[in-house]
Amino acid sequence: MAKNNDETRHYGGRGDPVRSMELLWGSGPAPRSRGPKQALTVDRIVQAGIEIADAEGLAAVSMRRVADRLGVGAMSLYTYVPSKAELIDVMFDRAIGSAAHAEVDGGWREKLTAVARSAWDLYRRHPWLLQVMAMSRPPLGPNSIADYDHQLRAVDGIGLTELEMDSVVSMVAVYVQGTARAAAEAASSARDTGQTDDEWWSVYAPLLEKVFDPKKYPVAARVGAVAGETYQSAYDATHGFEFGLARILDGISTLINTRH
Repeated sequence: MAKNNDETRHYGGRGDPVRSMELLWGSGPAPRSRGPKQALTVDRIVQAGIEIADAEGLAAVSMRRVADRLGVGAMSLYTYVPSKAELIDVMFDRAIGSAAHAEVDGGWREKLTAVARSAWDLYRRHPWLLQVMAMSRPPLGPNSIADYDHQLRAVDGIGLTELEMDSVVSMVAVYVQGTARAAAEAASSARDTGQTDDEWWSVYAPLLEKVFDPKKYPVAARVGAVAGETYQSAYDATHGFEFGLARILDGISTLINTRH
């Protein structure tokens, strides 16, 4: 049975906006302790949620599951986090904060390449981030804003308008999300079916040979043979990401060159 969108996606703003912003920025009042042995903190709750999401996906995160992981009753979490909606907002921002923001030598192309690869690596570590619909309604936390600022600095001062700068980093972000989603789906197919790509191909290749006529599909036969030999599979996520990124950067270069 297909999962409901509410179980597989998260849209920012579903929780209490005041409490979300307080949790994201640490500006709210400190939770009242319920005894000297109270060891819960927002950080521990958020980390537990991230660990569950990393292992099982966003749909597995619930206040009860987080409480079970921490060895406490579910009701005790609500002193710190009002609901799952606010929890996921903070989880997203904390995970974004783990992205590498190292300063890169070189020009805008090297810097934007580093930005894209950092995001690609982040999604590979935390694939559930792809289930958070954050392009139009992002959690407005300090790490998310710092990440946006870092991206913009890669293309600052190269002749683009502010709107073009925003459009360029948004275009790269959408591209990285798309390729990372394809990579996550490819990885999940092996996990969900219990069959590796090699095992899948060993079953289907002999069957395909019986019905495939290379004379009827000569281009597919020629290109498919080279690609399959190179990738040792039908699709190579890393190659696809790097190839597409280079072509996007070529297009940005053309835009920049029109300014000179």
